[in-house]
Amino acid sequence: MIRHTQVLKLLAASCLLLGLTATAQAADPNGVWKWKFTTQGGQEFELSLKLKAEGDKLTGAVTLPMGDEIEIKNGAFKDDQVSFETSVERNGNTFTTKYKGKVEGDTIKGTSERERNGEVSSREWEAKREKK
Repeated sequence: MIRHTQVLKLLAASCLLLGLTATAQAADPNGVWKWKFTTQGGQEFELSLKLKAEGDKLTGAVTLPMGDEIEIKNGAFKDDQVSFETSVERNGNTFTTKYKGKVEGDTIKGTSERERNGEVSSREWEAKREKK
């Protein structure tokens, strides 16, 4: 009976340790993220994204290459996944881009979608966390 009790204690301790390790490795979207964006004409720009998570809510802003800052909307963070939208006005038209991605360490990989003239275009994006 002593062996059975010892095995149960060891199993319980192992489960607790695994649970603590999983918690310690939870994804963290907070910080400044950078990625490059290539236009259809082949011009490359670097974008900067500042994120702050409070529970499931995600706030922040995207800084464009010209220095303009766009607040993100509808930001969410759940199960290592980020999602948010940006809207830009140009010539009386509003262009909204929807972003989704998975946080893994210091990288966010995902897709962005933008609707234009009734057609949705999608592209992949990969951002790296800026080191402090």
